[in-house]
Amino acid sequence: MAREGRDIGPTEPVALQNVVEKAWEVVADGLDGAELQFANGGTQLPSVRADDDRLSQLLENLLRNAVEHSGEDITVTVGALSDGFYVEDNGPGIPADERDAVFDPGYSTAEEGTGFGLSIVKQVAEAHGWDVRVTDGSANGARFEFSGVEFTAG
Repeated sequence: MAREGRDIGPTEPVALQNVVEKAWEVVADGLDGAELQFANGGTQLPSVRADDDRLSQLLENLLRNAVEHSGEDITVTVGALSDGFYVEDNGPGIPADERDAVFDPGYSTAEEGTGFGLSIVKQVAEAHGWDVRVTDGSANGARFEFSGVEFTAG
């Protein structure tokens, strides 16, 4: 299972906002208090060159992780960076001394967590040639930044 994110198929222009919205539908189905918002003031997120299936997997794992660690009253914000995008939440955040460890296979602070979700996120990002880092979100939650992303025209 942990090896699943290491390989990607052909890449093509993918509408990032559409993939985020679909991943959110899968993860937040039935969660009344969970909210997804976009930081770009309603402006569409850029399209990116990616393997659509693997990008979906990355986002579903990241969003599921946010919900599992923050509960149903979570707000997740997605926005563009100059060379990528970010996903942040208003949950409890990740202490600075644990940020590198969250990507280790098997690392989990949830009782029922497998510890593979964020490991797969990192593997999928790296398979695309992207860098991923964890930092503080603007509302004290966790923020995952993806850089080195190739934007496309459509």
